[in-house]
Amino acid sequence: MGNTKSSALSKELLEELKSNTKYSEAELCTWYQSFLKECPSGKISKEQFEGIYASFFPGADPSAYARHVFRSFDTNADGTLDFKEYIVALHLTSGGKTLQKLEWAFALYDVDGNGTISKSEIQEIVRSIFNMIPAEDQKKLPEDENTPEKRAEKIWAFFGKKENDKITEGEFIQGVMDNKDILRLIQYDEPQRIKDKLKEKKQ
Repeated sequence: MGNTKSSALSKELLEELKSNTKYSEAELCTWYQSFLKECPSGKISKEQFEGIYASFFPGADPSAYARHVFRSFDTNADGTLDFKEYIVALHLTSGGKTLQKLEWAFALYDVDGNGTISKSEIQEIVRSIFNMIPAEDQKKLPEDENTPEKRAEKIWAFFGKKENDKITEGEFIQGVMDNKDILRLIQYDEPQRIKDKLKEKKQ
């Protein structure tokens, strides 16, 4: 790695990202170069982010899910993702420690950002996940979770909540940690496909 481009990434940010993610210095510098190539302004807009997701899922409609993912990572709510937010997003959606991933998953499901999750919020995210599952694959899902409504119902029932109850972050994290089946139900688990696509782009 030459220092010409990588010097544009500040030492402080580089150290912070190295300690908070699983990426090496060389990887981060490569990411940064391709990030600047795609986004010369140093920021990704919501539309650009949706475009990136669309290229990962050509046979589906990931726009709603991409919007929710974008919202959950736009930590300063300025309508764009900077390089740091982008790398943290990549790290958490394709790896990350379980607790970090669950804190992010809670933020994803907490659509209105009020600190709790309602049944309608679970339905909204599950619907956006279903938009990304090809129709053929949907047919292979178990009978009790082969529609967004059924899957949302199954998640809600697991937490033992009444129709208008709310789930707090603590309950959410504990519940998912105690039951791996729920972890499978709440996430769109195809990070490998995204990682493979990113590797292709880097080559």
